[in-house]
Amino acid sequence: MKRLRTATILGAALMLAQAGFAGSRTPDSSQTMTERQVRRELVSLPFYNLFDTFSFRVDNDTVTLMGKVTRPTLKTDAERVVKTIPGVKAVQNEIEVLPLSQNDDRLRLTLYRAIYGHPVLQTLAIRAVPPVHIIVENGNVILDGSVLNSMEKTVAGMQANAVPGVFAVTNNLRVDSER
Repeated sequence: MKRLRTATILGAALMLAQAGFAGSRTPDSSQTMTERQVRRELVSLPFYNLFDTFSFRVDNDTVTLMGKVTRPTLKTDAERVVKTIPGVKAVQNEIEVLPLSQNDDRLRLTLYRAIYGHPVLQTLAIRAVPPVHIIVENGNVILDGSVLNSMEKTVAGMQANAVPGVFAVTNNLRVDSER
C-alpha cells in the first residue's frame, strides 16, 4: 500500500513537472503563433533531452533551426515536425550533430550528477526535461537553458567547472527573474 501511494505521488509530481516545463515560458505578446508552435513541437520530440539544445528564428514563412544534438535522428525529426506547422514554407536546418565520444558521454553523466546533485539544483532535476541543458563537445561544456535566480546560475557553473576532464565551461544560463 505504501509503495502504491509513493508511486502515485511520484507519478503526479512528474506529470506536474512536465506540465511546468511545457508552460515554463509565459507566452510573450511579441511571439507569433508560429514561434509558439515551433517551440512546442521541438520540446515535444521524443528523444530530446537535457544533453541537446535547440534555438530557432522565424523570418516570415521560413524557420531556421539551430542548436546542438547528440543524435542525428533528432536533427531530422526537428526539421520534419517544423515543416508540418501551418504557415511554414521552408526550413533551414543548421542544427549541429555532436561527435560520438566515449569521453564526452562520460562527462555528460558526471556533469549531470554534479549539477543536479547539488542541493540548490536538485528540485530542477524532476522535470521531464530539466531546464539546465548540458552540451559537451570534445571536453568543452556549454550550459544552456534557464534558471530561477542568479544563485542557481552560479552554482551550476561552479559545479560544472569542478568536474575533472572538463576543459572549459561557458555558462549561457538565463535567469528568469532578470527578464
